[in-house]
Amino acid sequence: MTVDNGQLLSLLGLCRAASLCSFGHGAAKSSLREGKARLCLLCADASPRLAEEFQFLAESAAVPLRNIAATSLDIKHATQYKAAVITINDKGFAHKILALTP
Repeated sequence: MTVDNGQLLSLLGLCRAASLCSFGHGAAKSSLREGKARLCLLCADASPRLAEEFQFLAESAAVPLRNIAATSLDIKHATQYKAAVITINDKGFAHKILALTP
């Protein structure tokens, strides 16, 4: 399945505009721990240490985790936030993004 990065980034931009996502290590970690997260996304340039940490956190919170082809710079262009990890805190956006990601 080919992922359309443009469509994914557009959805992330809408999600950010609606304040339904958390960007960066601290915010994403809090979102997972507080039970707000519905999906966790790791950018292509996320460090192995960050990926390992969030894999554990997502599993502990029973939240799906997806690696995306977009880099943190791509995320910055789409959302105005540079982050290697993002949590989606809305069921609808999470469902749509899960449909786009393998």
